[in-house]
Amino acid sequence: MNKPILSICIATYNRSDYISETLNSIIPQLDDDTELLIVDGASTDHTQNIVEEFVKKDSRIRYIRLATKGGVDQDYDKSVELARGEFCWLFTDDDLLKPGAISAVKELLPKGYDLIIVNAEVCNKDLSKVIESHRVKIQKNKLYFPDDTDNFFIDVINHISFIGAVVIRRSVWLDRNRESYFGTDFIHVGVIFEKKIKTPILVMSDPFISIRWGNAQWSPRGFDIWMFKWPKLIWSFNIISSEAKHRIINPEPWRSLKFIAFQRRMGHYSMQSYKTYLSKQKINYGLRIFYLIIAIFPRKLFSFIYDFLYKIKNKKSQNY
Repeated sequence: MNKPILSICIATYNRSDYISETLNSIIPQLDDDTELLIVDGASTDHTQNIVEEFVKKDSRIRYIRLATKGGVDQDYDKSVELARGEFCWLFTDDDLLKPGAISAVKELLPKGYDLIIVNAEVCNKDLSKVIESHRVKIQKNKLYFPDDTDNFFIDVINHISFIGAVVIRRSVWLDRNRESYFGTDFIHVGVIFEKKIKTPILVMSDPFISIRWGNAQWSPRGFDIWMFKWPKLIWSFNIISSEAKHRIINPEPWRSLKFIAFQRRMGHYSMQSYKTYLSKQKINYGLRIFYLIIAIFPRKLFSFIYDFLYKIKNKKSQNY
């Protein structure tokens, strides 16, 4: 194929149960100036066999199997390094592209944007039910200019914790200090906010991605990620004001019982989490007791009570 304008870059590891469905949602949308690049971090399941069958049938698919697992940040960075396209769409290995997604993005590429954020819907794990129709609540495509970085950050940061939303000019990615974000689990967020994007950023209103909720491979590390890694990364960005950062997350969110309760509801917080992370922190005695109670409370019962109280709170707010 000729040099592509767009590379769909997927970093994968042990996704034999899902990657076929993902690839089947992408391949019918490929054309002669779009490539699909899959970087496999040395999967130990049947991922290699599955992907190689797709490669045999389509020359627009490239498969790179690494000798060792580098980690999500390193493997996505490797995929961009190896990409041939002017733009890279950093997609996931278990979610789906909706019909027309690639053509909709490609229509925007000649307009001079260095970064495009693709909206998404959130579904349950088997994609049979839509939980949230739009991750970014906008009615039409929206532009953010370099002097509006705070508002862009506030409006989209929670959405772009999902790497599959990011379409970025390859040269912009390669210009960043990417290695400093290895181990954060969010290298793409670091790349975007390390310094200001010089061109306007476009956020698409239509949801062209279907996300499987609760299927992330890092879920067992969720407490460490959302209570420590994520806030540390967010608060490292010098181009974002403290006021904007506070609107998203506090530097130490684990000090909030509300956050701890939510983490327990999501299954990320347990007695092991307490022993590993919170027992080492300086916490007053009363708060520590509550942390312990939440940790030992049966999760299913805790989730039921949490959801019940959440529904009551929402119902009251709707009545005002």
